[in-house]
Amino acid sequence: MSYRLGVDVGGTFTDLLLINETTGETHTAKVPSTPEDSSIGVLNGVARICEESAVDPTAIKLVMHGTTVATNAVLTGRGARVGLVTTSGYEQTLQVARSFCPGGLGGWVSFNKKPLLAPLELTIGAEERVGAGGEVVRGLDEDRLREDLSALYARGEVEALTICFVNAYINGEHERRARDIAAEIFIDTPISISSEVVPEMQEYERTETTVVNSYVRPQVARYVENLQKSLADRLGEDTQLSILRSDGGLASGRASADSPVNLLMSGPAGGVAGAMYFCSRAGFDNILTFDMGGTSTDVALIQNGRARVRRETFVGDVKVRAPSVDVRTVGAGGGSIAFVPELTKALRVGPESAGAVPGPACYMKGGELPTVCDANVVLGYLPADVQLGGAMEINREAAEKAVQKAADAMGIDLMDAAEGVIKVVNEAMFGALRLVSVEQGYDPRDFSLVGFGGAGPLHANALGILTDAWPVIIPPGPGVLGAYGDATTQVQDEATRTYITLAGDISTETLMADLLELQERAGESLVADGIPAADHEVTFQADLRYVGQAFQITVEFTEAELREGGVDRLTGEFDAEHEQLFTFKLGDGHEILMIRAVVKARAKAIAELHVGQEGTTLEECKLHNTRFYFEGEHHDAIIFDRNKLHEGLVVVGPAIVSEMDSTTVVLPGYEAKVDAVGNLLINPGAKEA
Repeated sequence: MSYRLGVDVGGTFTDLLLINETTGETHTAKVPSTPEDSSIGVLNGVARICEESAVDPTAIKLVMHGTTVATNAVLTGRGARVGLVTTSGYEQTLQVARSFCPGGLGGWVSFNKKPLLAPLELTIGAEERVGAGGEVVRGLDEDRLREDLSALYARGEVEALTICFVNAYINGEHERRARDIAAEIFIDTPISISSEVVPEMQEYERTETTVVNSYVRPQVARYVENLQKSLADRLGEDTQLSILRSDGGLASGRASADSPVNLLMSGPAGGVAGAMYFCSRAGFDNILTFDMGGTSTDVALIQNGRARVRRETFVGDVKVRAPSVDVRTVGAGGGSIAFVPELTKALRVGPESAGAVPGPACYMKGGELPTVCDANVVLGYLPADVQLGGAMEINREAAEKAVQKAADAMGIDLMDAAEGVIKVVNEAMFGALRLVSVEQGYDPRDFSLVGFGGAGPLHANALGILTDAWPVIIPPGPGVLGAYGDATTQVQDEATRTYITLAGDISTETLMADLLELQERAGESLVADGIPAADHEVTFQADLRYVGQAFQITVEFTEAELREGGVDRLTGEFDAEHEQLFTFKLGDGHEILMIRAVVKARAKAIAELHVGQEGTTLEECKLHNTRFYFEGEHHDAIIFDRNKLHEGLVVVGPAIVSEMDSTTVVLPGYEAKVDAVGNLLINPGAKEA
């Protein structure tokens, strides 16, 4: 038997999910994350899940991993020291940037610009020039470049090198030659060139993206190499490591180390992929997702079974031209700290988090401040006899002591203070959900709401009330859904070309020929990783805008759709999306800016797993009675064992459904039904007697 392992590293916990590819049987584990070196947490998790499942480690052949290594390098400013080679006269491209200051009117007053990732003192200009049409205006002065590179090397500061020439997106000949020269001098130093990392127009964005790739490349490469070696020692030399990309696809360890800029949103993409996997099998193609962990909550919108993908990725103050699932993050998690400012006496929650260390007070690891997790314990939503991750005990007395601090600061009762914490954090998550729905022209009531993450199911029913998005769906293994998404995703790569052509001036045949050329280029990466062309699945994308606009909208389509509907199909879909977002369309004057081919490995079939214990009655699924506090009142409730629940059983609130990795609250007046896939579908139901 062969197994595949999904690993999702969060700020608080590292989640693992082991899948038997033959039977579909799964095993899960949660271990504390190790922020100082996340690979330690990964290896600890591998040891635990193999021990608990009695699976021989050598039977694991595939390891799919969502990582935050690249993200953390940018956020903490601990990336490599980057040298930059650009066209002479363009050395200040990063300094000039887009003259943007975050904040409202007058934001520049308090804005402190962070140091550039490629400082000016490590930037040199090369004598060369390529025209806007790709023609060579001035040849590359190789002797001068070699001299300047030698001087840059002699400084002894450069840990990664970036080469980005003007108009290289349309002709990268000079960049490739410059790389060859640099490789002679900067031996064993990673070199990134813009024509390979992001062959797209707009000078600043292309430079920034390639610099970020260099900035995180050494750290990611070391992490991937060390993890691959450690996994090979424990699991066997034939174990294949893949890393989740920001756009929801997988990249091989080799590709990840070369293009780490595509990993900046690796972590959140895993949860979205897992939600799509379970919901699509249950017939829910339009969903809102919220992934609530210990530190933050990530939300996303999926329409027609496809996640919205944006072509720009934001990490802190850094914006790069790299595709990522359109995930919005808010500082609201189980570990978010509640506090009452002395001046206003108004309860605030987050964004500061207790994290994994010291964690919430109820973890008994030294935390003393009140958190969302502590409030859930006080209210009874998270019973004190439930073990987090199946192993970590929680202490109700410590939680009450912590939340009492907030209650005393506001001069109110303990239970009311705890419920206030929950309501405040729920409103914060609701605000994030509005960003991906209402503010994008979508009505949340047209979608189902999917709650997952370690803390998501605790709040899902309440978020359903706020959004009026039904049913509220709790997938199987919600606390490790990110790992499930990692384990069920395909290896993916893409190739892009700047087009800048009026849609009315291009024939379907010409466009198709250009797209097929990109398909071949994108497929080369998968072939290099041992995936033959016969196992490739291909979709195409085009970025369109009306002539004169400064922004574009991406349209996705297949070869069959283009051949059937022609270029008019693309412009029609663009018009519909434009009207959705901005309430109007023009109907003509369309311009195609970019085209790309996205190539995925064909998904390997995994056997379906039957959930629950067939024939078990609801009474047999009952663990014991409990009480929880809701809307100012105590309610008698029942705790059920989710592992015993099977298709067709209905849990009527007030109730709690418990499992190893998460706890689901069903509020009074609502009910949760188990579907064929194993999802809990929460809907308004019978009122409490």
